[in-house]
Amino acid sequence: MGFATIADIKAIESEMPWEQRDVPATMHGLLARARDNYGSGNAISYQMFSDPGAKAETLTWDETYARCVQAANLFRSLGIGENDTVAYVLPNCTETVVTLLGAMMAGKAAPINPLLDAEHIAGILRETDAKVLVTLKAFPKTDVAQKAARAVELAPNVKHVIEIDLLRYLTGAKKLIVPLIRPRLKPGHKAQVHDFARAVKRHSRTGLDFPDSAGDRVAAYFHTGGTTGLPKIAQHKYSGMIYNGWLGNTMLFRPEDNVICPLPLFHVFAVHVILMAMIWSGSHVVFPTPQGYRGDGVFDNFWKLIERWKISFIITVPTALSALMQRPVDADVSSVQTAFSGSSPLPAELFNRFEKATGVEVVEGYGLTEATCLVAINPTDGTKKIGSVGLPFPYTDVKILRQTENGPVECATDEVGEICVDNPGVYAGSTYTETDKNHDLFHHDVYLRTGDLGRIDSDGYLWITGRAKDLIIRGGHNIDPAEIEEALAAHSDVAFAGAIGQPDAHAGELPCAYVELCAGATVTEAELLEFARARIHERAAMPKYIEILDELPKTAVGKVFKPDLRKRAISRVYNAALTDAGLSAQVTEVIDDRTRGLVACLSRNGCEDDARVREVLGAFTRPWKWAEPTAAE
Repeated sequence: MGFATIADIKAIESEMPWEQRDVPATMHGLLARARDNYGSGNAISYQMFSDPGAKAETLTWDETYARCVQAANLFRSLGIGENDTVAYVLPNCTETVVTLLGAMMAGKAAPINPLLDAEHIAGILRETDAKVLVTLKAFPKTDVAQKAARAVELAPNVKHVIEIDLLRYLTGAKKLIVPLIRPRLKPGHKAQVHDFARAVKRHSRTGLDFPDSAGDRVAAYFHTGGTTGLPKIAQHKYSGMIYNGWLGNTMLFRPEDNVICPLPLFHVFAVHVILMAMIWSGSHVVFPTPQGYRGDGVFDNFWKLIERWKISFIITVPTALSALMQRPVDADVSSVQTAFSGSSPLPAELFNRFEKATGVEVVEGYGLTEATCLVAINPTDGTKKIGSVGLPFPYTDVKILRQTENGPVECATDEVGEICVDNPGVYAGSTYTETDKNHDLFHHDVYLRTGDLGRIDSDGYLWITGRAKDLIIRGGHNIDPAEIEEALAAHSDVAFAGAIGQPDAHAGELPCAYVELCAGATVTEAELLEFARARIHERAAMPKYIEILDELPKTAVGKVFKPDLRKRAISRVYNAALTDAGLSAQVTEVIDDRTRGLVACLSRNGCEDDARVREVLGAFTRPWKWAEPTAAE
């Protein structure tokens, strides 16, 4: 358990090749192992409300196995075979876990983000050819049921809709009131509608009613982020999911751990990094509220929830850590040993503030949907290099490659190139369901091209310095800038538009846009923002800032040159933060550093408060440095 250096990783690998390790071959085999090894131990807890005294439901590993095989048997009875798909559009609840694991045993699970609009949900249902959709029964204060019903109208391949009623989680007056105010839903689709609780009761809890899979196969579809058109659908095999669980068991978790995971169960972080590791290690995971960190009162009650469940391991993301640091630590958190952060880079100042407030170090990691998930992590027992995503996991081969006329070439130590990955979670050649999306996705037919730029230092630590892909990552949520650009370009006064992510101390990045107008145009930034608002379908993608420039920077072939826009945004945001803090230092230029990516260079302008500057700019992920003193200084 645990590791300190790259030598510890190599020692694990040298024990035997991955293919020779005694690991379950299927999801049923993995879950049966948990039942046999940890039977009466706590497995999964869920509470509908964030109050630390709220009603909660806890399943043992015996009960988790029973409910999941029961769901698998239900899905098989509805015609789901190994090549068929069960999709779900659900918030977090016990039934979400049961649906996920049951679907993987019966066929293929396709988790779908319930925040997507109906058209995007329908596109994923069609692309995965889902026959069954599990979703919510109409419920107050959520439109999940309504969106799911509309999506099924647009996806006639769905033959069965299974509804989960959250009413069973309520108590007291709320349980009496909800049936009276529940929205009435009259679906326009032809799919057969079932009640989850009633339908599942008719099936066996003791084991599968059908032969388990003979071996490895695709058992899940996870959609990537992005808001323009259909998100790409990544295919995940049993072997990749089981590998991710094995990593958690080997490197991170123990049976006695209580893990809080307020992350959504449609995302690989919660499913593959945490849930699979819980099944492997026998640890206990707590899912608070349907919306996780987004749930009412979760941040205000978070430390009390830690105390209630005696949490030893916090699963988090930088945006959540930022919100938590705005609340006092008002409970006993002495049980916490580690916090694991992923999804986007962690600012150094936030790392330090969290450690000072809680006494707990944050372990930062890196993964991506296309690799099933896990790639690297900072050592639990060794040096945690702030800003690095740590050391590659056992059996994970990371190469930094750059494209040349003669093909890809491996970069030297600390030389920046594209991060490329090979491990048991990479489905070489068939990462995406759409064949054309796999074109040029691999180097040497083995190494998955992540689209992230980075370097490996002399100690073997991986550093992410930028992105070859043009995504904006807002709090771990991928935003395709094309939707913003297309919305703005639809205005008759707009000649060119370029959308990028500007630095943000809370979300990591926020979308912003720069616009070049047609000759003689008079439209204002405020008018463009209002124009875009009606054409951008996802709230997270709305630009927080629009600026009109005389001319956008362009490449030799007329393409908007976004590195210059990013430099402009870094200067603007950093200078505003320094000014708001009463500091005279200012960014004079942003340079492209060989090992650190874009770096803001500061002129002192008489400022001598280095500590305060570090505090202000340490809240952002992009690095900075003092410029060489000028003659005036």
